[in-house]
Amino acid sequence: MEGLSEDQASEPSVPLAKWRRDFSRAFRYYLDRSTPHPVGRWLGTLAIAIIYVLRVYLIQGFYIVSYGLGIYLLNLLIGFLSPQVDPELEVDGASLPTRGSDEFRPFIRRLPEFKFWYAMTKAFCVAFVMTFFSVFDVPVFWPILLCYWIVLFVLTMKRQILHMIKYRYVPFNFGKQRYDRRNAAGSSNSLSRDR
Repeated sequence: MEGLSEDQASEPSVPLAKWRRDFSRAFRYYLDRSTPHPVGRWLGTLAIAIIYVLRVYLIQGFYIVSYGLGIYLLNLLIGFLSPQVDPELEVDGASLPTRGSDEFRPFIRRLPEFKFWYAMTKAFCVAFVMTFFSVFDVPVFWPILLCYWIVLFVLTMKRQILHMIKYRYVPFNFGKQRYDRRNAAGSSNSLSRDR
């Protein structure tokens, strides 16, 4: 290799780098195109999850991988349900509005929906790939793991729901708010009558 110039030594890696760059660009393009289609994205993730569950059920193993996946998904869910700035940790007194006269500030998630979906899909794909390597198939008594995960889920969700109640925020919105034209017209008529 001493007689080779730098260009000749790096030639084999150039096609690999070009392929990687092209693949990354194409992947990002399709990922960006999927952004405005949340229902389709979540249906795809559901399909991947069903395939993973069927694989684990049919081979009767990889319960540790499934348990780790469950813990990771629970962590993602907590990030999705939590506000970006925790009201308990705010020192300056600015918190979520608690009265009708308070300033309206929209709920901003710590983990946005798209990143939540992407991380969840990636986790299912990684767990699926792990089921092809026997080193990850540690023999365990799976009902104990399942019971422990359920207890962990219930306790974590209880804490999160109590936090939501205490600071009065709802992390869900079900689409754009719509106003009935009759009510809007009726309220403008009553205003004109009051004058």
